[in-house]
Amino acid sequence: MIDSHCHLDHEPLFDNLDAVLKRSKNVGIQKLLTICTTFESYEKIKQLVKKDKIIYGTYGIHPHEAKNDKITSKKIIDEISNNEKIIGIGETGLDFYYNHSDKVDQIKSFEEHIKAATKLNIPLIIHSRNADNDMFDILNNFKNLNLKILMHCFTGSKNFAKKLLELNAYFSASGIITFKNSIDLQETFKFLPLEKLLIETDSPYLAPVPNRGKKNEPSFVKYTAEKLASIKDITTEHLIKSTTTNFNNLFS
Repeated sequence: MIDSHCHLDHEPLFDNLDAVLKRSKNVGIQKLLTICTTFESYEKIKQLVKKDKIIYGTYGIHPHEAKNDKITSKKIIDEISNNEKIIGIGETGLDFYYNHSDKVDQIKSFEEHIKAATKLNIPLIIHSRNADNDMFDILNNFKNLNLKILMHCFTGSKNFAKKLLELNAYFSASGIITFKNSIDLQETFKFLPLEKLLIETDSPYLAPVPNRGKKNEPSFVKYTAEKLASIKDITTEHLIKSTTTNFNNLFS
């Protein structure tokens, strides 16, 4: 089992790492991908990936931070080329719900991440909220470059998912699929091909049922796996095996 998206640099995970890792291994987690959001967070991630063989990292700037942490494709390439445990680019993308950064800044930052991903041929971890049309248009502009796309914590519509499948995207299910009011999202994941699915916690945020409202952690990914297996009408073991294979294929 793999938690494809967590934030081990955020509290309370960072200060309780040993216990978090122990609980993760106890439920069968083989890999954790801890996700970068700012230049500051990357300094912690470089420490974290040295702490345990199951921890891997990414490098990138969250769309919320695009106005403050200006990134270039060259900077991304230089950083990642120096560390074999940094295996993805992101979390990048577009968030027009909160608009913490201007649309222009977000798009510019996103495109720099995309350019780096095409040069390095490693996955792009994408955050998308209230930005379906712009997101698809930008990704579609690069469709001939064989981008490795991972839509993290996917909450989009079935129609948006269909368009992204045309770009060979992967989709990660978070604890949101366990929520009572997520019927439409559950239907979307029922529709999506099993070979395109990953699981994640986005911890310490978005704890799944039965721990909703608590601080999330990687070991809780098992609840998302169980729910997604139920949605796909397969065993949890089958779901875990498939999503683990999918992760390893995407990040190979």
